[in-house]
Amino acid sequence: MRTTVDEVLEFIHDNDVKFIRLSFCDLFGNLKNISIIPDELPRAFEHGIPFDAHAVSGFTDITKSDLLLVPDPATLSVLPWRPQQGRVVRFYCNIKNPDGSVFWGDTREILRSVVDRTRQKGYTCMIGAECEFYLFVTDENGEPTSVPFDNGGYLDVYPLDKGENIRREICICLEEMGIRPETSHHERGPGQNEVDFKFSDAVNSADNFITFKQVVKSIAARNGLFASFSPKPLPDKSGSGLHVNLSLMQNGQNIFRIGEKENSKVAESFVAGVLQKISEITAFLNPIPNSYERLGACEAPKYISWSHGNRSQLVRIPADSDERMRMELRSSDPATNPYLAFALIISAGFYGIENGLALPESINVDLYNADESVIGTLPRLPENLGHALKLAEKSDFLKNTLSEQVIESFVRLKNLELQTYKRTADKRAYFLENYFKVI
Repeated sequence: MRTTVDEVLEFIHDNDVKFIRLSFCDLFGNLKNISIIPDELPRAFEHGIPFDAHAVSGFTDITKSDLLLVPDPATLSVLPWRPQQGRVVRFYCNIKNPDGSVFWGDTREILRSVVDRTRQKGYTCMIGAECEFYLFVTDENGEPTSVPFDNGGYLDVYPLDKGENIRREICICLEEMGIRPETSHHERGPGQNEVDFKFSDAVNSADNFITFKQVVKSIAARNGLFASFSPKPLPDKSGSGLHVNLSLMQNGQNIFRIGEKENSKVAESFVAGVLQKISEITAFLNPIPNSYERLGACEAPKYISWSHGNRSQLVRIPADSDERMRMELRSSDPATNPYLAFALIISAGFYGIENGLALPESINVDLYNADESVIGTLPRLPENLGHALKLAEKSDFLKNTLSEQVIESFVRLKNLELQTYKRTADKRAYFLENYFKVI
C-alpha cells in the first residue's frame, strides 16, 4: 500500500497517470472534487489546492471563502471506469484553513477524531455497511425515469433479476480499487439491489461508502441506466437503507462475540447508548423528508428497541460466528453523510459505556404486526425531519460531540430546505428533482 508522499509520486510517474481528482464531501455527504494534472500534485501535498468554500453547501460565507484541499496519500485509488491509457486517480482530502489548521466542516476529520478518542480508551470500532439502491431506466434523452430496471424480488435470479451483470461489474470495479464487497443480491423492490461490505475501520468504511455510491452511479450510467440512493424512491415499494454493522474490539477481541444472548456488559452499554441517543442523532442519519417515508415499513424500523436476529427492530444482534458478532443499526439511509453518521453512532455507544447504561429488555416480536399493547409502550424515532431537527438542536449530547458550527450550519440549512419542501404544492415533483436525481 502506498502511504507516503514519495511512494505516491513514484506511482503517479510510473503508471501513466494524467489526471488527478482531489475529492471531499460537503457537510451533507455530497461528493465534490477538483482535478489537477500530475505536475501540481507536489504543491497539493505541501501547500494544498485552494477552492471557493462559499460555493459549497454548509461551509463558509463569502467573507471567508478560501479553503485548501490537501490529499491524503493513503487514499490513492485508480478509477477503473476511466481510460487505462492516461489514467485517472483519486485522493480523499483533508480540508484546511489558509493558516494550515483543520477546517471545522471537514466531516472526515470529525470522524477521525472520534476514532482517535476511542482508540485512546482501548477500543477500535469496525464497521461493515449494507447499502441498498435502485436501478431505473432512462428516457430517449438519457434522463432518469422512475421506471424500475426490472420486476425482480428478494434474491431473484435472471431473467427476473436484470441487475446481476451490473452488480458484477460494480463488485469487480470495487475490488480493483481495493474495496472488498462481501455479498451482492437483488433486494425486495423492483430494480432494487444491495451490496454488503467487509468490515473495516470507521474512516475507511465511510470512504468506501462514498466511493461505492460513485462507482454504482458511474457503472449504471455506462450501461444506460440511472442509480438512485434516495431512501424511498417508489412510494409503495421497499425503501433503501444503509444498515450499519458495528463490532467493538478491545485488546484485539470482539466484545460482541460472547454468545448470542450473553453479550459483554461493555457491549450492552454501547447498544444502550445508541438506543438512548438515537432520536437526537436521527436528523443526521435520516436527513431528508423522504427518509421518513421509509421508516416504519418494509423492515425499516420506527420504534426504539432491540433484539437478537429480529429485522423489525431498530438494533439487532445477528446470529453469526463469534468473530463476526456485531450490532446492526437499521434506521440510517444512504442520504446520510457517513462521516457524521458513523461518528455519532460511535459517540452514542461510548456515551453508554462511559455512563454504564443498562440495556433494556429485548423485544422479540414482529413490530410491524404487533398489538398496540406492545408497541404503545415503546418510544419512537422522530416522525419527520422537522421533529428530528428540533431534537438535534436541543441536544446537549450533540453539542458535546460536534462543534457548534457544524450543528448550527446543518440545522439551519436543513430547516430552510424543509420550509421550501413544505411550501411546494407538488411534493413528488420536488422529490424527483431535488433528491431522486441527486442522492
